[in-house]
Amino acid sequence: MFSTSFTWNDFLFLLQGAWVTLLLTLGAMAIGTVAGVLCGLLRALLPRATLPLSWLLDVFRSVPLLIQFVLFNSLKSIAGLNWSAFTVACIVLGIYATAFCTEIVRSGVLAVPFNLRRASRSLGLTYLQDLRYIVLPIATRVAFPGWLNLVLSVMKDTALVMWIGIVELLRASQTIVTRIQEPLLVLCIAGLIYYVMSLVVARLGARLETRWQEND
Repeated sequence: MFSTSFTWNDFLFLLQGAWVTLLLTLGAMAIGTVAGVLCGLLRALLPRATLPLSWLLDVFRSVPLLIQFVLFNSLKSIAGLNWSAFTVACIVLGIYATAFCTEIVRSGVLAVPFNLRRASRSLGLTYLQDLRYIVLPIATRVAFPGWLNLVLSVMKDTALVMWIGIVELLRASQTIVTRIQEPLLVLCIAGLIYYVMSLVVARLGARLETRWQEND
């Protein structure tokens, strides 16, 4: 007969960790999206002038995220910054998301046909009007699937914040495993929670894309 030491309170503890995971994802994507849109537009419209920015973002894309967490947390201590671990996690994840979101936005802008932009200018639209009414709407639809995948990726990458002392979903599950010594059950439940969160985000994204298609 199946028996377990896993209790309802343990499940609530996992849900608390899942809530922290969602908050980290939300904070990181807020930073990454705003900065990524600005950097992506600059990279697409001024490619040569923004080469140094591209090289800097390549560093954050190339260096493993765990190393970035450890280094930033150490630099925070050296600089004497009184930032919480949650703030550090949001900033590091936000910069990491920015590095990828920049390329997603840049690709979306460059996917807009040049002939279409030329036609809009010939109709009397100014440069800014061309960006607002022609480039950005098309680029947004092109870039959205990539941005959605980035959200799901960042949600999973939040598991690395356990190394700087934050109790998110994975850290919560490890705490329970240490106490009740049932790793298979606990990790399966944690994995199911990750799956449900990812499924909700993916379904919301798919619904938004469907509405865009219906409005065409």
